[in-house]
Amino acid sequence: MQYMILIYEPEDGYAGEAGEAALMEIVGKHVALAEDLETRGVLRGGGGLKETSTATTIVTRDGRQTLHDGPFAETREHLGGYYLIEVPDLDAALEIARRVPVIDGGKVEVRPLADY
Repeated sequence: MQYMILIYEPEDGYAGEAGEAALMEIVGKHVALAEDLETRGVLRGGGGLKETSTATTIVTRDGRQTLHDGPFAETREHLGGYYLIEVPDLDAALEIARRVPVIDGGKVEVRPLADY
């Protein structure tokens, strides 16, 4: 079964000199995790996302679409990246998700892909 592992972190978590150092440490851990998942044959995709200020959202209402700068959801956390994995079950997905590095206050969501 395929699972999406979504990584949410505080938007300002990597601000300043200390934040930049934390980012480099976290990125190194992500590289190591991705290499391990690749070696195990469970990684199907993944990547980091740029900050929310680079987002554009398309909103559909009454059959009409409008474009908006930024993400649709206004939160203090942002979707910073994701992994797409294929493992036998939720327990295996959670084992991987627990290894995903995040800064203090970060969250990792695990969600199965829909099978239509």
